[in-house]
Amino acid sequence: MSYVFAPPAVVAVPVVGGGEFPVHRIYCVGRNYADHAVEMGYSGREPPFFFLKPADAIVAVAAGETGAIDYPTLTRNLHHEIELVVAIGKGGRHIAAADAPDHIFGYAVGLDMTRRDLQNEMKKQGRPWCIGKAFEQSAPIGPVLPIAGGGERVRGGIRLEVNGQTRQQGDLAELIWNVNETIEQLSAAWTLQPGDLIYTGTPAGVAAVVPGDLMVGSIDGLGSLRVAVRPAAV
Repeated sequence: MSYVFAPPAVVAVPVVGGGEFPVHRIYCVGRNYADHAVEMGYSGREPPFFFLKPADAIVAVAAGETGAIDYPTLTRNLHHEIELVVAIGKGGRHIAAADAPDHIFGYAVGLDMTRRDLQNEMKKQGRPWCIGKAFEQSAPIGPVLPIAGGGERVRGGIRLEVNGQTRQQGDLAELIWNVNETIEQLSAAWTLQPGDLIYTGTPAGVAAVVPGDLMVGSIDGLGSLRVAVRPAAV
């Protein structure tokens, strides 16, 4: 086949133990911790809702390394959101929660970076807020740990430090919609594919970062993710 320009390279995330996980789609769950929902002005166990990020939002950071993102354009209020990421290895539609673990390849630590000022302005206008969420370098992620090597992730500490100071702290057991329930709901709306990533939501404490800041996120049993914020690209 003759392309009119070179197609982009496959976006992939390192896998613990070897290999690369090729990314298909990135799904994100909104307001999936009660304390974060409250800080955003909401409460209760509302039905889950989802938004998507493009594959080039991924910034894959190898174990033991420090990744970097450029401070994005148009914003003056870039927020961090630390999240458990679920990597799908077996696709399907209308997947029952009880069967969801069979579709999970593994888990990783991820950051959902958000241009909060742009997102809030779109909310006020009743418009889609893709501009606040779905931009390049907005989804840093650490290596994927296969479920076969560590089992399901239903509880465990999740935290984020910025320049050595704790900003976010919670437990995976506090997810409003747990991983299996999320997969059931998500697969009712989309046919999940191998290579899909699901960012499962963030605990309270989201706040702004600026160029020069170092974010260190971690989840018990999954290691840490280190990401520096660089000045805006020229």
